[in-house]
Amino acid sequence: MTRIWYRVRDLDTARAFYVGKLGFTETAADEDWAALERDGMKIALAEGEPFIDGPVASIDVLNVKAEADHLRGEQVEIGTVLELHGEVRIVDIYDPDGNRLQLVQQLRED
Repeated sequence: MTRIWYRVRDLDTARAFYVGKLGFTETAADEDWAALERDGMKIALAEGEPFIDGPVASIDVLNVKAEADHLRGEQVEIGTVLELHGEVRIVDIYDPDGNRLQLVQQLRED
C-alpha cells in the first residue's frame, strides 16, 4: 500500500473533508497528523503550507463519472473527466488546500 503525505492549513477541516466527502477512514491520529485510508490508498495529513506541485494520490473507483457528479454536488473542486484510449478514465479532485488527488476507473479487464 502507498502512503502519500499532504500538508494542510487546518488539520481538523482537512480530516472532515477527507472522511466526510471523499470516503476515507481515519486509521490513526494525534494533534499534529492523521492517517487515512480508502480502498488500499493510504494518505497522511499534517499541518503546514501545502506544496503546489506535491504528490498525487490515486484512488481506484468503479465509476469515475458517478463519483465526479456526486462530489460536484458536494461543492468539491473537480477537473474534467478524461478517458485514455478506452483503457482508463481519470479525474482530478482537489481538497480545500489545493492538494490534488485522482480518481481512476479501469475500463478494460486483463
